[in-house]
Amino acid sequence: MQNLRIIRQRLGITQRVVADGIGCTQGNVGHYENGQTVPPAMARKLIAFCKSQGLPITFEHIYEDAKLPEPTAKV
Repeated sequence: MQNLRIIRQRLGITQRVVADGIGCTQGNVGHYENGQTVPPAMARKLIAFCKSQGLPITFEHIYEDAKLPEPTAKV
């Protein structure tokens, strides 16, 4: 699941910031980045978090290879 790492890097934030934003541990984020499947409930939280950070993503960005949009101003 390299997609989460790419999303995180696009936002320019750490695993800790993502973890705090979606309500899990930094270790969970590391596992998701290294191949563990992101559960759908966590993916929904990630979509909402990314939107709040100015990066509107969808499930296709998390689970498939949809091209990521450029970040916009934080809401």
